[in-house]
Parts: sequence; structure tokens; C-alpha cells
Amino acid sequence: MSPDPQTTDGPDARSGRSPARTLHVDALLDDPETRIVVCCGSGGVGKTTTAAALALRAAERGRKVVVLTIDPAKRLAQSMGIDSLDNVPRRVKGTEDRRVEAPRAGAEAGELHAMMLDMKRTFDEVVEAHADPDRAAQILANPFYQTVSGGFAGTQEYMAMEKLGQLRATDEWDLIVVDTPPSRNALDFLDAPKRLGSFLDGKLIRLLTAPAKLGGRAGMAFLNVGMSMMTGTLGKILGGQLLKDAQTFISAMDTTFGGFRTRADATFRLLQAPGTAFLVVAAPERDALREAAYFVERLAAEKMPLVGLVLNRVHGSGATRLSAEQALSAAENLAGAGIVDQGDGKAVVRNSLENEGSSDSATGSPAPEDGSPTPDPDRPVDELTAGLLRLHAERMRLLAREQRTRDRFIGGHPEVAIVEVPALPGDVHDLTGLREIGDRLAAGHTELS
Repeated sequence: MSPDPQTTDGPDARSGRSPARTLHVDALLDDPETRIVVCCGSGGVGKTTTAAALALRAAERGRKVVVLTIDPAKRLAQSMGIDSLDNVPRRVKGTEDRRVEAPRAGAEAGELHAMMLDMKRTFDEVVEAHADPDRAAQILANPFYQTVSGGFAGTQEYMAMEKLGQLRATDEWDLIVVDTPPSRNALDFLDAPKRLGSFLDGKLIRLLTAPAKLGGRAGMAFLNVGMSMMTGTLGKILGGQLLKDAQTFISAMDTTFGGFRTRADATFRLLQAPGTAFLVVAAPERDALREAAYFVERLAAEKMPLVGLVLNRVHGSGATRLSAEQALSAAENLAGAGIVDQGDGKAVVRNSLENEGSSDSATGSPAPEDGSPTPDPDRPVDELTAGLLRLHAERMRLLAREQRTRDRFIGGHPEVAIVEVPALPGDVHDLTGLREIGDRLAAGHTELS
């Protein structure tokens, strides 16, 4: 990856960590040449929240932004104060009058819109856009189309490509942020044009219309060969009515199908072109960074413009000088039934009685009549301190694990720029939380506290 103003090389801000290239998020969002940002990554790493935070920050820095999610979770709508999302961009209120510091020079007030992909509705829109009204109505009412539009493997990813192409073609948006599904399938939209195009091109159309010429059982057997390429839903629908519906559908869609592959190829080239930026989102955990490595390698193989990795939910500590071993040792010294480590190295029992029935040697107060040791008023403090020391030891061990997994990723992919985002104490459920994530993304190259 060649140097650019969105990334810098240099030592990491925290000592003991491997140096990594730093991704500067504001430079990426402020660049007018950046028109599409695609967030991809495994599930449970904060990818949807990251996409929403990026979109919000870009809007409040003066850009007109739409964020598109194909994640079925409703968190994006909830965090933006929208009752629900659908296939139409919805304006997010509360962003117009707020501007972050140092907005883009000369930028006007930005806007934020959000939407969730409706696979079936997007397919319908494609039909309506590329067929005359009568033929479009015939296609939309066809049972075979209704099954294909909702059940063909790869349809969701293909329609995500279609919707992205539609949004970009209008030139209405300064920036489009795409949130992808939470799995390795997040990159299936790169394969979807090829898979769906193979089904919808002229060769397969001829395959599906051939049974009418063969007739009878031979025709149905031949049809089943084509059906094997579809999902299990289609494979279970057999009979003469299916053949009739398929023939009617193919006949009506013959001209419409021709544009699918062309449009998909154009969108694929758009993803490869300057102006598109892929961000891989991960957590500092072994499995998440293993998935991140897969995404990085796959994007490189497809020649997609990867700009960096968002390492989300990174933990920190304000007492890094106290190691886990030192904290545990100190906790052990305070632990036990009133046993403390004395300066001469000997363990003694605090508040022990010199003689049964005598007064307390430390306080001078009478000993309990039942002969039990006198309660130590300092003991609760010791127990609390020991507990805090153990918690600190666990935190330091967690930091050490995160550092090892991070350094291992950097060692395998030193060319990838990284921004580290400190973990929040709670979940994000509103615009204020998204703004805080945006602030942490923008300042992620500084030292964590």
C-alpha cells in the first residue's frame, strides 16, 4: 500500500508494542475523493456501530452521507433514533446543527441518512426499471420469480450490489457507508455477480426453456439439472406447474436478464476504483483477528482498495507500571485470616491474643468473652485492596493477550494501517454514543488510557 495522507508510518505511541502504520480516520472522511466506505468483519466486533459512527462523523463534518446496512440486526436504527429502517434512505435527526471541531474548510452543513437493504424490494425495483409496465407486472406476479427473488443463493449479496450501484449512480450522496453481514459471507457480494450472473445469463435461460421442446418426463428430468443450481426451496418445487411458471418467467425476463451481469460488473469495478475504501473491523482477539487476516488477503486478491483495520474495543490501564505478578503478590500478602507480610519476612497473626481473657494488645479494648479474636477494623480495607489488586492482575493479563494477538497480526500484515479504538464502559444506543465512538476512531492513534 502506497503512502497517503490517511495513513502514517512511525512507532506506536505505547512502548512495548510493535510499530504499525496508523490510519487517520478524519483524513479519510474529509477527503472529497472518498465516495464509498465498506466496513467488513466477523460478527460481534462492533462493525455495525463502527459504520454508523463513521457515517455520523462524516455528516457532522459537512458531508451528505447515507449508511446502508445488510445486517438483519436492528441496532443501527435504534442507535440513530429511527423506529425502523427499510429500502428507502431515512433522514437521521439531530445532526444538522452539530459540527465537530475543525470541519472541512468551506463545507456546508452535512446530512445523515440511513437505510436497510430489502432484498425482495430491490429485485422488484430492478424489474420495474428495466421492463415496460405490462411486462414488469407479469414478472412480479409470476410464482417462479417470487421464489427466485427471495430464495436464490446469493440474491441478498447481489441486491446489495444493485442497491450500492443505484445509490452511487444518483450522485446524490457525498459518501456511502456500507455495513456488511457479520461473517465471512460479508465478502460474498464480491462473488455474487458471478454466481447470479451465471444463472441469469443467456446460456442458462436456454437451458430452462429447453424442456418445453423436449416435453414429457424427459423435459422434467432436464429441468431438474437446472434446478440443482438453486436453493433447497426451489429444488423441492417440482411438477408441470413449475415448468410452466419458469417458461413464462424466462420469456418475460429475457431482455431484463441481459442487464444484470453488466450492472454487476460495473459495480464490481466501482468497488475496485479510486474513491472506494474498505475497512476491516476486528476486536483484539485471536479468532477475530484471524478472520480479519482472511478479509485482508481476500481483498488483496480481488484488488480491492483496503485502507486499514479498525481494532475495536481495545482495553487499557492507567497503572501499567504495576505488573500482574506484582499485583498478585501484593494481594496474597493481604489475603488470609488476618495474616500480613511483615518487614522481617515473617508472617504473624494480626490482633492475636497474648493471653486468653486479656485485653487487645493493639487497641487496649477487652477481648470477647467467647475467646474469639478481636475484629480487626482494618480487615475490610485489606480485603478490598486485595480484590482490586487481583482485578488489576486480570486486566494486565488481558492487555498482554491483546498485545500478543495484535503484534501477531501486524507481523503477518505490516502493510495494513491500524486505528485502535478504546472500549466503552457500556453499549451504544444513541447518537451520543455513536459520537463518542467517532471521537475515539479519530483519536485512536493516541495513547489509550
